[in-house]
Amino acid sequence: MLKEKLSYCETARRFEVSCDKRIKDWERIYLTEGPEGFVVERRGRGSKDRPRKLPKEVEEDLLAEVQRLRAENEYLKNLQALVLERERRQGKRPW
Repeated sequence: MLKEKLSYCETARRFEVSCDKRIKDWERIYLTEGPEGFVVERRGRGSKDRPRKLPKEVEEDLLAEVQRLRAENEYLKNLQALVLERERRQGKRPW
């Protein structure tokens, strides 16, 4: 295609490829990754469930945030229990 300066459509027709978009994708892979880029399996949709690796610093910050929020939830549960107990002793209804 590059040697003969063919368009995507002409190249697809010449090599009996059903879609010229595939030729464009192949060209992009070749130009960015070289011939080794064709070794990678690219069929189908990518997995959305695959966990992504976060930078170590971000992961540590997120874990610290989760721990802080868990502690805060525990504190609020205990506080609510104390308030309800005090209201029960005073004969008030919480709602």
